[in-house]
Amino acid sequence: MSLQDRIINHFSDSIQTQQNAMTYLCELIEYASQRMVTALLNDKKILACGNGRSATSAQLLSSAMLNQFERDRPSLPVIALTTDTATITAIANDFQFDDVFSKQLRALGQSGDILVAYTDGNNSANIAKAITTAHDKDISVIALTGNNGGVAAPMLYETDIEIRVPSNSNARIQETHILITHCFCDLIDHQLFG
Repeated sequence: MSLQDRIINHFSDSIQTQQNAMTYLCELIEYASQRMVTALLNDKKILACGNGRSATSAQLLSSAMLNQFERDRPSLPVIALTTDTATITAIANDFQFDDVFSKQLRALGQSGDILVAYTDGNNSANIAKAITTAHDKDISVIALTGNNGGVAAPMLYETDIEIRVPSNSNARIQETHILITHCFCDLIDHQLFG
């Protein structure tokens, strides 16, 4: 297979995954955006987390909401729990890495907030602990997953939302998480600011 054929395969696989996600996930994405808007209108905040490349999706959501997505508008309270290196390394050093999100969530989260957890469907203990902490604090969870849903899927309550990308490829899942995050940003802006 030539290098160009490999490139074409990447594009084709990505397009197919996003087409499948569009077919199966539109209603869930819309519903999740409405839940986030309701929280924001009630003076609540959104907290986001993820590991590795999924951490960048959490940061993308936060930066687009705190600053702007595609237009100037007031800042919205969305916090990425993945960005404070001193806090993350202190928690990992003094306790364990499994606690890096839950400890922050315990301190910053309030009833009525929303946790957006990004995972490509793996079994990250720190995502599991964040979901448990969210439930303990009456914080709804929106989980963006893939594969078989990983550790997150069976932990979710009926009131939570799982948006599972129909793919087993981590690269395709993460690409689609970014597109879904862009949808969230656009839908939130549209619902709040017209």
